[in-house]
Amino acid sequence: MKTKKSIVKESIKSKIIEGIYVPNQKIHSESQLMKQFGVSRHTVRLAIGELAAEGWLYREQGSGTFCADRSANTDQSTSRLENNIAIITTYISDYIFPSIIRGAEARLSEEGYQVSIFSTNNDSNIEKTILEKILSQNFDGVIVEPTRSTFSNPNIGYYLELERLSIPYIMINAFYEELEPVSIVMDDEAGGFLQTDHLIKNGHKKILGFFKTDDIQGKRRMKGFLKAFRKNNLPIIPDCLITYSTEEKDTKPAQELERILSTQEATGIVCYNDELAMKLIQVLRQMKKRIPEDISIVGYDDSILAQVSEVKLTTISHPKSKMGEDAALKIINLINSKQKKTDPHHAHSITYNPELIIRSSTKEVSKENI
Repeated sequence: MKTKKSIVKESIKSKIIEGIYVPNQKIHSESQLMKQFGVSRHTVRLAIGELAAEGWLYREQGSGTFCADRSANTDQSTSRLENNIAIITTYISDYIFPSIIRGAEARLSEEGYQVSIFSTNNDSNIEKTILEKILSQNFDGVIVEPTRSTFSNPNIGYYLELERLSIPYIMINAFYEELEPVSIVMDDEAGGFLQTDHLIKNGHKKILGFFKTDDIQGKRRMKGFLKAFRKNNLPIIPDCLITYSTEEKDTKPAQELERILSTQEATGIVCYNDELAMKLIQVLRQMKKRIPEDISIVGYDDSILAQVSEVKLTTISHPKSKMGEDAALKIINLINSKQKKTDPHHAHSITYNPELIIRSSTKEVSKENI
């Protein structure tokens, strides 16, 4: 349980990070803070004293307490973590994320950097807490996988504070468009097109598409799915397009697949990623559907799941370790350029072209299913 002092302290710090208090602006008086938080003057003074000692605030005798200009003394901050890079991903131990993190860690370690790894669990509130911690400790640079990148970024103030403090950051897998950061992503629209076009070229017309749409990757893969139908002059049946959120990923896709196949036929399935494909394969088995004889299925990411399962999954390649290594090289270049006060070389973004990897989960549709 948080103490009253820590609640006051964290609230003031959040206002500074979000830009509500700007450098040299006077903050609320002790009396106002006492009333706001329902605490004693002693508690308020302890919180302000600690923030002043940490470089967040400064006092002027007879005038009050003011927000410090942290950009002026970032390099001399006593709390600074030397040669430390923060990596923020939506998940750490699941799916393709360990490979991305290992790729980044290996390269950063070679260059003498320590790596601190954080996971948001695709939760914007957790992302906010992590960003507050990073800003408090003044990391040298940050590699970020955005949280719920489809939506307007609720933590934009924290990224603007990184920029104000000249702390370099780059984004991987997706990016917040309003910030226009250096990013390393896949061409997910092209990937979704390749998934779908592969099935269509093999004679499939009754194709289901499952996409997680609170991340921009899913929306772009869905766009590629729709584009493949249009390019091949096939009608798009709205009921065959299933979207879901992070909270629904363990329930809705499976329920929708079972519902649809209970009332109509389909010969192909396009999945947001390999993880989803494995879950849907379990549903198909329960429904006595053979893969690929009765129904073909395509994943995305070429994860270890695609290779080790009984059904070897046709999927879209993802660079994984290379993405991590490229992210490390980008952030190091930005840090070095900042220290030398020169324009960063190769600071442009990277977009990887997807490739289709064909395995045994897809086949040409039999004539009786057309």
